[in-house]
Amino acid sequence: MHTGQLLGSGRTADVYALDGSWVLRRYRDPADTTRELAVMAYVGAFGFPVPRIGTPAEGARPTDLVLQRLSGPTMAEALLAGSLDAAGAAALLARLLRELHAIPPRVSTDPEDCVLHLDLRPENVMLTDRGPVVADWSTAAEGPPGLDRAMSALTLARTALDPEFPAGAEVRALLRALLAELDEEGGASLTDLTLARTRQQKSPYLSARERGCLRGAVDLVIGCAPRR
Repeated sequence: MHTGQLLGSGRTADVYALDGSWVLRRYRDPADTTRELAVMAYVGAFGFPVPRIGTPAEGARPTDLVLQRLSGPTMAEALLAGSLDAAGAAALLARLLRELHAIPPRVSTDPEDCVLHLDLRPENVMLTDRGPVVADWSTAAEGPPGLDRAMSALTLARTALDPEFPAGAEVRALLRALLAELDEEGGASLTDLTLARTRQQKSPYLSARERGCLRGAVDLVIGCAPRR
């Protein structure tokens, strides 16, 4: 399948332009995208902002995803550029988490479960002229909402502690503001943080340096949480 310009690369996949309306998300390692597409279609039917799903052309790989081409910066880019502050970003992330967790599970019969993104962070939120759109649903699952909040918080804390990341202070401010926004929902409990840390520790896509930040990241989340 013909691909156009490389638009971006993440930990697991590359995104190529197809035309003005569509992009190709191609995983570098074999991946079953059936579940990812099913989750996107499911939450999209509830009105949650996800990219539209296209039809792969003849000759596409089984793991290729054709998705709507989005125009606008990521939340991370907007934060670094100064066009979005920590308070605004935190309010938006918290709203997206609340709206996602209001969607009932697609498979689970546990009444406490909901749909989880498990990687909802500034790099995965596109700020388009029609509003925010959440990308990269490869880690989506179903479970308790606290785990999703903990995963987002722990990822921010890990980034803030990474000595190679240039904007650690800004990320700390975002983490503190996000935890304040999520305080009424219970924030990120120690139980949820422990589960999130275990999940990230097992991720094959984190570097040794990133794994080394996890213990301190849990402490940072606890330290940034509002005092009850």
